[in-house]
Amino acid sequence: MFEDVIVVQSAVSAFNNAALQGAAFLWYAFLSLPLFVLVYFCGNSFLERIGWKAKDLKKRFSFVCVLLTLVWAVLFGGNYNVLRDAETVLPFVIAAITFFSSLYIGNYLKTSNLIKWQNLQNKQKYLFVLLIICCLVLIALSDLHAWWGPLLQIGSVLMGLLFGRGIKKEVGPLFALFPVILLTTIALLMQPEFFRFGQLGSLSFLHLAALGFVGFCVSITVALSSVNAKSAMRNSVYVKLKWLARFVTLLCFALFVLTESVPVFIGMLVVVFLSTAMSIWHSNLKTDSLKEVMLAVTFMAFGVLMAMPVITSMGILYWLNLSTNGFWKQLKSLL
Repeated sequence: MFEDVIVVQSAVSAFNNAALQGAAFLWYAFLSLPLFVLVYFCGNSFLERIGWKAKDLKKRFSFVCVLLTLVWAVLFGGNYNVLRDAETVLPFVIAAITFFSSLYIGNYLKTSNLIKWQNLQNKQKYLFVLLIICCLVLIALSDLHAWWGPLLQIGSVLMGLLFGRGIKKEVGPLFALFPVILLTTIALLMQPEFFRFGQLGSLSFLHLAALGFVGFCVSITVALSSVNAKSAMRNSVYVKLKWLARFVTLLCFALFVLTESVPVFIGMLVVVFLSTAMSIWHSNLKTDSLKEVMLAVTFMAFGVLMAMPVITSMGILYWLNLSTNGFWKQLKSLL
């Protein structure tokens, strides 16, 4: 009864149960409210101080979000002993996150001309190489569960950087941002105990609702970014299909809450995307402004989910620099 292993396991179990009931990411957001209020009233002054203009915010904020997610994936990795399942595809999901993140980072550094090797002095070159070596060591240490773990993670980062620098055209912010956000959300759902999101048990409704909301934001924003309004469907047909899509969405969400299944989660996002795309295709609305506002909401929701106040603050700043007139009315017409 008083063996060390039993005592430690009991303490860990109690901590995990408390973490599940507490939904720590919401408490982090609650404690960050003073920061968010300060950002709301003084954030634009800070942007002016550092010289960031409104027209460049999407590109800059997307880069910072992807960079922070890459750092998060690396620093939260390594503790594979907490996994409930011995067989897991989590290393490959993390490798996909680091690949897409490094692809966009490499392309951004190339197209923005932030770092030019030929312009660096010898001392700066040595420091830059030392920084790269330290980063590669951290990446290798993030996956030591098998001998091929460090090779997988380092290879994904290097391949991403090479592909990013090899692409001649500038990669759009949304092209890399949405895969990174979606893959990270799936990773949280797949192995929540690994990322200290929810541990050794079923997730609470708050956890699942937050995951679903981020997924909904991504699906809606992708639909707004890829589908044009054409008013090309008869209203009677549209109404029937729309109610069918709503019913299927509610059914998928109910199944997701009951099962916590990744395939159900992905299927639900596909249904939301198709439903939103159908609404856009049927309407004659100009969705450019709505797309940008939904991107700001995605930043805010993802920052809360990841317990990263910086990303949430970027979403608030992006919202403040947009025209939000008629946002709720346009969004309701698409749902």
